[in-house]
Amino acid sequence: MDFEIRDRSVNQGRRRLTEERRIYLQLVQQGMSSVEACRIVGINYRTGKRWRNGRAPSGRTVGAPPIPAVAPSGPSRHLREADRIHIADRLREKTTIRQIAAELGRSPSTTSREIRRNGTVDPRGARHYRPHSAQARADSRRPRPKPGKIAQNPELRAFIQEYLDLRWSPEQICQALRTRFPQRSELHVVHETVYQALYVQGRGELRRELAKALRTGRVRRKPRRQAQQRQPRFRDPMVMISERPAEAEDRAVPGHWEGDLIIGKDGTSAIGTLVERSTRYVMLLHLPNGRGTEPVRDALVETVQTLPAHLKRSLTWDQGSEMGRHREFTIASAVPVYFCDPASPWQRGSNENTNGLLRQYFPKSTDLSVHTREHLDAVAAELNGRPRKTLGWETPAERLHKLLTA
Repeated sequence: MDFEIRDRSVNQGRRRLTEERRIYLQLVQQGMSSVEACRIVGINYRTGKRWRNGRAPSGRTVGAPPIPAVAPSGPSRHLREADRIHIADRLREKTTIRQIAAELGRSPSTTSREIRRNGTVDPRGARHYRPHSAQARADSRRPRPKPGKIAQNPELRAFIQEYLDLRWSPEQICQALRTRFPQRSELHVVHETVYQALYVQGRGELRRELAKALRTGRVRRKPRRQAQQRQPRFRDPMVMISERPAEAEDRAVPGHWEGDLIIGKDGTSAIGTLVERSTRYVMLLHLPNGRGTEPVRDALVETVQTLPAHLKRSLTWDQGSEMGRHREFTIASAVPVYFCDPASPWQRGSNENTNGLLRQYFPKSTDLSVHTREHLDAVAAELNGRPRKTLGWETPAERLHKLLTA
């Protein structure tokens, strides 16, 4: 390397070691040890260490940050200081953003975002783009890991924890924040931010036990399991979902229901669930005498008879053995039953989602026969009072009330 060590015996005044710093960093980046790089440049090894690691303030000694690394040559996915200087020069010449982006080989949106994010506004409201200030702003945002938004705002953290305790989903909580505090952007987060605060190890932004309040109750993410195969086991022929009226598919007409059972410990107890496809309104079936075909039939007939005529159009169920008396139910209630294809739970998507919500109240491997009719009604009322994204953040109870009053 063609570098001449400065003669320190000659007084050269307060001249900065700019060239020495540049050569020292180049040597270290090439894999040379710090001690050897210091010897070549002609500085003390303590000076090189201070350049690399910075210096903490002590007494009257002023602290100093680490010196920035030498910018590598060649193309980069990030804008560099030379690119920002080019942008500033061309902006003064009134060049369009698309032309500047073409000269830099960048996307116009990249150039526009750079000017918007790293520009400055003077007291009169005029916008300016200063390249060195823009570079400093970009450098300050680059270090990782960054502190989370939830950890930095106690008010935001308390709000999220309060509604997680009420078993709201992260997406419902984030929408509630935007609805209640529309002008406070510091309280607006996306639901992925909440999930990361719960799942990512070492962040500590939310209490770890709050993860159990999520739908799955998991403290870490896992892939979904495959559905079990179910075989038809009915004496009376089934009417398949392909023959269901088209009006039920687009959810425009209310009165089409989806149903299923959630099973308790050892398969000896169960609770029936009914979900209206248009409003997502939930009704629970009390099955204190087990989940045989007769108790399920009687509970369905009793529940459906409480509905007005225009809300009794169809019922979609899977091929579970509990619906063995589906023909008798149809005769008693005048509600036709349609069956899903084997291993196709997405054909009853609203009901599957609701069963996941209900598992927060009725965990797996527990005895479901201990729950009274009054408790089931209270749980259904709580679910029907939650806002839903698919309903424009209305609750199922509000949507059903509109249908009944209309």
